[in-house]
Amino acid sequence: MDNAKGLDAEHRSMSTTERKPSPQASTARMVLDECMADGACVEAIIARLALRFETGIDAAELADVALDMCSADLRKRDRLERIADLLRHRPDIFAMLRETGAAVRHERDGWETDAAVVRRLAASFDAAAAVSLAASVQLSSLGDEEKLTAATDEIVAWLERQGFTGTDRTILDIGCGIGRFESALSDAAHRIVGIDVSSKMISVARRRCAGLRNVDLRPTSGLDLADFSNASFDCVLAVDSFPYLVLAGLAERYFKEIARVLRTSGMAALLNYSYRGPPALDRADVHRLAEAHGMQVVVDGEKPFRLWDGNAFLLTASDGTLRPNDCSGVK
Repeated sequence: MDNAKGLDAEHRSMSTTERKPSPQASTARMVLDECMADGACVEAIIARLALRFETGIDAAELADVALDMCSADLRKRDRLERIADLLRHRPDIFAMLRETGAAVRHERDGWETDAAVVRRLAASFDAAAAVSLAASVQLSSLGDEEKLTAATDEIVAWLERQGFTGTDRTILDIGCGIGRFESALSDAAHRIVGIDVSSKMISVARRRCAGLRNVDLRPTSGLDLADFSNASFDCVLAVDSFPYLVLAGLAERYFKEIARVLRTSGMAALLNYSYRGPPALDRADVHRLAEAHGMQVVVDGEKPFRLWDGNAFLLTASDGTLRPNDCSGVK
């Protein structure tokens, strides 16, 4: 890491009194401490910083904070130096991540209905995709298509190890974004249906997957799975889409819908359930909803990925799952 060492020396030679720390510097140190303890990769940490600090502290000062922490724990030095290196030498990437992240607001106004939240999110995803296609579906890709492909391939490999894929499998992808999983899984499935509320992302996904005859990409209302009949899928995939269903108050409805559209002994992979923080909250909700809708949790909020910091839940539809007679079961 000669470059990082040079950066460290450069930083030490600067008088720290020349830059008065902003009030957010101590918060930045706390965020970095949490990321270090969580074992997140450098790219995921940069993404978290961009989401946490949309304004008020610049990339150079965040680099200073990271370097100042290096002497505290030698085990963390490499990651902190790499974080500082990127922040100091590629502030354009950090600015792009901030803009992409800021396009999607993760709070709900008291007056908003579930449907209003979904409509707002759809417009927000369109806006985020206009900034960076790669970053809009995974901020820790840093807007780099190669990094996004590597992280996608890692998730696909994990799904294959779980027995999720197969040339006889029909898969529903909830929140398919720009179609990265449709492209990656097309050779490992009989048919894949991807749905998304973002018209821009669906348009991009259709271009990306042009020529893949077993891929079907559709816009969706985001309120239910009423377009699909009972027991029509072997597997359901939801990568980073459930946090927005939780925000919109639709998580329980979607559990009911997933249980309805899954065939007996089908599987559902929920990669990130929410962005609320403590994993115990997500585990409690997933177990409660799984039990209520005849599913079993077989992977319980693990962090199996090196290139992405998502939490993985894997559920199976029990043999005795009761399914409604109507198409959607949603009023």
